[in-house]
Amino acid sequence: MDGGLAVTFISVAMFVGCFLLGFIPLLFRLSEKSLQFVSILGAGLLCGTALAITIPEGVGLLEESWRASSNSDVPPGLNGSEKNATSTERGLPSRFFIGVALTFGFTFMFVVDQIGSYISMHGKLAELYAGITATLGLVIHAAADGFALGAAVATGQVTVQVIVFFAVILHKAPAAFGLVSFLMHAGLEKKYIQGHLLAFSAASPVVAITTYFILHASGSSSQNQLSATGVGMLFSAGTFLYVATVHVLPEISSSSSSSSSSRPGQPSSDLQQHTGAETHQQRHLGLLESLTLILGVGLPMVLALGLHDD
Repeated sequence: MDGGLAVTFISVAMFVGCFLLGFIPLLFRLSEKSLQFVSILGAGLLCGTALAITIPEGVGLLEESWRASSNSDVPPGLNGSEKNATSTERGLPSRFFIGVALTFGFTFMFVVDQIGSYISMHGKLAELYAGITATLGLVIHAAADGFALGAAVATGQVTVQVIVFFAVILHKAPAAFGLVSFLMHAGLEKKYIQGHLLAFSAASPVVAITTYFILHASGSSSQNQLSATGVGMLFSAGTFLYVATVHVLPEISSSSSSSSSSRPGQPSSDLQQHTGAETHQQRHLGLLESLTLILGVGLPMVLALGLHDD
């Protein structure tokens, strides 16, 4: 199949599937307790997909690109130790760029978060701030996914295309589910949630198609495209981890603590309120909630096993 046709078909399928799967939580009326468990499951899926799918696949692609580049530039008559020495002299090791991509993704989202926080403090956006920040983080993450997917198709290597395609698809579905459940938990209206879901679903396809045609027109080497794919996935993992750990998990934890502290027969003293002792004491999940979070983190590992078995 032609690369342009392939990336277009993949992008359309990804958009439709992501939007429909993300729409599932909106189709059912859930009680506050059920919505809490759905949000916890979504948070676990967000963390698990970054840790079990996105980061390992990004690292694998980047190291494969590095090995291919090293082998192509080293003279054929050298033994293994001489090849390693020559590769080391050529520049920084691939693990350095792994750390840079992850850190840059996390830091970039931190900067965006701080800018959004400043704007919300000086405007009338405070109520929508949490939802907008979570959506913006996942849209940036989805755009990085699209970059990785477009670069993978541009390599022309079927194995790389299949790996990246399944890696992106397998974690976009839980990401969409987690985003919608979090926005519902934050109290956004249904029409706003649909708009956020639409933006998230469209980000990857648009960037994937754009990236493919730019790389195809530039005529860059397959090794550079492979490296770009790995860096894109690691950058997206950094943004993913920021959204999950800084916004989604603390929001769920604080909600759990507030519901626990509001139980009848458990008055809080002024000293506890002023010192924050009660907040610290109550900020934990129950056993069933903790098991739900662990289930969400573990599911992507099962999907990752299926990905490597194919």
